Amino acid sequence: MSRFKPYMYCLLAAVPLFCASCSEPAERPLRLVVLDPGHFHASLLQKNALEELSDTVRVYAPEGAEVGQYLAAVASYNGRAEEPTAWQEVVYTGPDYLERMIGDRAGDLVVLAGNNQKKTNYILESVKAGYHVLSDKPLAICREDFDMLREAYAEAHSRGVWICDLMTERYDALNILTRELMRDTELFGDLLPGTADNPSIAMRSIHHFFKSVSGQPLIRPAWYYDVEQQGEGIADVTTHLIDLVFWQCFPETPVRYETDVEVLSASHWPTTVQPEDFRLSTGTEPFPPYLEKYLRDGVLEVMANGRMLFRVKGVHVGMEVVWNWSSPNGEDAFSAVMRGSRASIEVVQDETTGNVKSLYVRAAEGVDPAQTEAALQRRVAALQAEYPELQVVKTASPDRFLVDLPVAVRPGHEVHFGLVAERFLRSIRSGGMPAWEEANTLAKYYITTTAVELARTAPSEQ
Repeated sequence: MSRFKPYMYCLLAAVPLFCASCSEPAERPLRLVVLDPGHFHASLLQKNALEELSDTVRVYAPEGAEVGQYLAAVASYNGRAEEPTAWQEVVYTGPDYLERMIGDRAGDLVVLAGNNQKKTNYILESVKAGYHVLSDKPLAICREDFDMLREAYAEAHSRGVWICDLMTERYDALNILTRELMRDTELFGDLLPGTADNPSIAMRSIHHFFKSVSGQPLIRPAWYYDVEQQGEGIADVTTHLIDLVFWQCFPETPVRYETDVEVLSASHWPTTVQPEDFRLSTGTEPFPPYLEKYLRDGVLEVMANGRMLFRVKGVHVGMEVVWNWSSPNGEDAFSAVMRGSRASIEVVQDETTGNVKSLYVRAAEGVDPAQTEAALQRRVAALQAEYPELQVVKTASPDRFLVDLPVAVRPGHEVHFGLVAERFLRSIRSGGMPAWEEANTLAKYYITTTAVELARTAPSEQ
């Protein structure tokens, strides 16, 4: 862990600081509340001690396996040999868990990671009670949720609290480097507007229902397979992708859904899940009653896959999300391209890269690759003060260059959760978040929930 520390500092430095307008008292640590933890991301936020937080955590949840899994994960962090944590969990379980949390008002910050059908209401009720909210994505999965989220932001303003969407991808080293390279006009040029047939930004994300996390099979709750509770693929995974588009292409600039965004098209299609696979993934059999409407000849169809096309500030963006059942190598896959007038930036994670996320720069048509390489070498040399191992590597294509940062010096995905939490806790202390965060969050969920509506009126793909 120690060798990551310099790079953690660089990652934090690369993210814009939150502005200050008010502050929490500095004489005591902030008190954490965990509400209905139904996703393993809730426990990941406590994988390491957080300086701004009290070790005492209040937990409110319905009885069941989900809160049990959360508590077991936190107990494992407390009991590990290396850098154990010291969380003290004060737990209330019962059908009135939400009312108890609101009535007790025993914390400053609520963490949400669980059933997405409930999440937007949890956000609204939490801010009404005067809590700050740090929520795992998605914050909304349908149009009604989007309207409720707007109401939650209005309530947060009136009560002086803050809502933070847990966008971990901003802390990924290659995503930060992509942002830096795109800001270099000599290298990248100007972001092209693209067209509906040839978007200037294209992203594709492939995930798997059955996988391992930290070396253990990931057991998902049965509701994870219900799109009314989990959300469709284009309402869920794409939140990270849209956030990156805003953050990388329009840094520190508000994107307003009312004027800057147009959703052009969307479609979706199902992933089939056999009964035996469902049992393996959830430990549940048979299919619960709420999934029966998705059964076709005894096989579950989950509308987890989709495509969307939208325009933001005149730039065409295409996205696709795919959920397969499992992967032979256990790895997800990802690809992205951002086209500039002088170069394109490509991010690839698939079998061609050994399933290692890799960053490339390709000279645009009509641009001398030697000029692209010279501009890239200059920019990388400047970045080596923060990333000493960063280097440019030629590839078999004379116009394409690998921007290589060894995996060993990239903090992993699980580390990013703690970094987001640290940043949000500092924002609470310093008094707030920039206005573009709220605007961009609402624009993001306007896009996803509108895309779901469009996809449901379009013919289903296969």
